[in-house]
Amino acid sequence: MLGVMEMLFRRIGLALICFFVLYILSCGQGEEADEVSPTELVGADPSTEITSTPEPVPEPAAEPAPEPIIPDGMVLIPEGEFEMGSNNGNADPDEQPVHTVHLDAFYIDANEITNGEFKDFVLANPAWQKEQIDEKFHDGNYLQDWNGNNFPLGEREQPVRYVSWYAAMAYAVWMDKRLPTEAEWEKSARGGLKKKQYPWGNGINFNRANYGKNIGITTAVGEYPANDYGVHDIAGNVWEWCLDGYEADFYANSPRRNPTAGADNVDEIVNDFENIIDFRVIRGGGWNSEPEWLRASNRHGTSPKYAGIGALGFRCAKSVSP
Repeated sequence: MLGVMEMLFRRIGLALICFFVLYILSCGQGEEADEVSPTELVGADPSTEITSTPEPVPEPAAEPAPEPIIPDGMVLIPEGEFEMGSNNGNADPDEQPVHTVHLDAFYIDANEITNGEFKDFVLANPAWQKEQIDEKFHDGNYLQDWNGNNFPLGEREQPVRYVSWYAAMAYAVWMDKRLPTEAEWEKSARGGLKKKQYPWGNGINFNRANYGKNIGITTAVGEYPANDYGVHDIAGNVWEWCLDGYEADFYANSPRRNPTAGADNVDEIVNDFENIIDFRVIRGGGWNSEPEWLRASNRHGTSPKYAGIGALGFRCAKSVSP
């Protein structure tokens, strides 16, 4: 009897244990059934669908082009068009017709090259000294007012004169520059003004420039007011050499962009200047010139060996690097 009761209690205990385990398992499944993943929620009710548009990523702002570093003593002449030449009643035939020219930006010296600056050049380059220059590069008047390698006393800041085109080119190359083309020179002289005769307007007087033998000699560079580009003495004081050749009828067939008479480009002249023999352009008039020779459009040509009669100098230009 005792064995039967013991067996009965064991079966009852085992049943209770099974019931308890089943109860726990059923509770766990219920909890899992109540959990719904975010994906299932979205799929269950389309009205609750969540959409998101990604914020546009702004493109980085383009960096502005760096401002060009203007070489010491020079001014920047901006790129663009200007009207070259003159149709005025006092214009010479070689100044006609007026034509539109587009020039790339370039630099030009604010002042004419001085005696002091040219002395530095001849001391560093003995082949271009007064007593040693090759006769094929001058006409016998080269640095006529100098005593050997010394310029006239007290004239350090006055423009060098009695300089041939070859010597002006040699100086410019030594300075890693060049002479301005005729078109560059005229654009610089006009100072941004349109249809004006002189760098400052249509009138001329002795307060504006050194001309007409009013002073009787050259004056120190920069003494007269600059034009609107910041260029001094581009009319008067001394005539100025230009890079390209002189052709009286060049304007009739001038290229519209960066014209260079006698060559396809400036490098062609710079790289072979010692072998050039054709006439070169001179511009601007000098201290002894009549007013009409100071006009911005006035042009003349002469031999590159010519060193002048005391009123011929130059200033330099330089292309703006791309």
